[in-house]
Amino acid sequence: MTTKTPQHLKEIVADILERAQRSGATAAEVSASTSQNLSVAVRMGDIDTLEHGRDQGLCLTVYLGNRTGTAEASGFAPADIAKLVTEAINIAKYTGEDSYAGLADATDMAVEIPDLQLYHPWTIDTADAIELVGECEAIARAEPLIVNSEGAQLSTTQSTYCYGNTHNFNAAYQGTRHSISCSVVAGRNGAMQRDMWFDNRRNAQHLQSIEVIGRLAAQRAIQRLDASKVHSCKVPVLFTPETAISLIGHFTSAISGGALYKGTSFLPDTLNTRVFPEFVQLVEQPRQPGGLYSAPFDDEGVATRDQVIVANGVVKNYILDSYAARRLAMQTTANGGGLRNVTVDGGHQSFEGLVKEMNKGLVVTELIGMGVNQITGDYSRGASGFWVENGKIDHPVEEITIADNLRKMYANIVALGNDTDERHNIRCGSILIGEMAISGI
Repeated sequence: MTTKTPQHLKEIVADILERAQRSGATAAEVSASTSQNLSVAVRMGDIDTLEHGRDQGLCLTVYLGNRTGTAEASGFAPADIAKLVTEAINIAKYTGEDSYAGLADATDMAVEIPDLQLYHPWTIDTADAIELVGECEAIARAEPLIVNSEGAQLSTTQSTYCYGNTHNFNAAYQGTRHSISCSVVAGRNGAMQRDMWFDNRRNAQHLQSIEVIGRLAAQRAIQRLDASKVHSCKVPVLFTPETAISLIGHFTSAISGGALYKGTSFLPDTLNTRVFPEFVQLVEQPRQPGGLYSAPFDDEGVATRDQVIVANGVVKNYILDSYAARRLAMQTTANGGGLRNVTVDGGHQSFEGLVKEMNKGLVVTELIGMGVNQITGDYSRGASGFWVENGKIDHPVEEITIADNLRKMYANIVALGNDTDERHNIRCGSILIGEMAISGI
């Protein structure tokens, strides 16, 4: 597979910016992207889906003073580009004035575009991809008590991204992303449980082996068999890394510019305020070589940089693009387009050590539903996992609701694990919370 070169996209972006200015735009910005993808899914030994995908897109925003118009297109032909510019200009003529709208400051533009080692094409052909995921599923199905399968899937993508604006900024970079997943069903005595495992990387050579992915998927499903309900109570709750990520995600959403200037955050005015215990640190590293979410510049061309979000439990930075920053009379934090590679530091114990420390309580391995109020912080979600007695996992549990308030939960974190899950934009280990309300039978 091949994608359009960065130079090709830069030429297209430069042409669009010139056309926009000739059409009357006082400023403009445009992003262009292309990607190619191979996706193969096998279920019960047979090919379930096979897709070769190609995608491309343009997004142009023009400014007529304080008026803004945005239009998108999927074609790169001259006629498509001419129509894109005309539509964006026409839209801007009808929008209301917004004094906060505009490009990010010219002085914030990235000057150097380092090679972050994001591009590692996987030269696997379709036949080999089918064979690989077939073997992965077969490994999972060979485990005792596996009675059905939702399938195994391989996906590999190459992409090129370019962003330019009328500050004379025009830069591009390429990236790859590869993943393998497997999901199977375990059964015993008429009861069934499903679980899965996956891995995704920039470089396919760094993916977990199909043996690890297949066996973990099977083991996780088997471990959930014979789950029971628990009596309502208040006990310590240990979130595994897969579920702990969402807890941190609620925090980062609450300190994001949009929620703050709209007044829809349960954490307003928390800059330089303690939210977590002193041992909790959050750091963003957007230029980490080979990072899944690394980028040399954000979606506004602003140079990305390492930043401390939480130091010793205290909020040190909000998450702002240039628009939110202007609304809050602050400076952009180079987070146009969101966060990139956030790590939660402060964990020194293994998962087994945390289970031993909690002694009795609930390990949450899956969360269900969307019962989180980002305005009040009230948290109430369905959950399943394992019950812990005498510092050891005793049996699987299900049909539980866990509830509290996020602000209280953050303050009540007892310990962090060192079992960091690096497959996501937010990387954290297990999180042990001192006590939560459990609703069962």
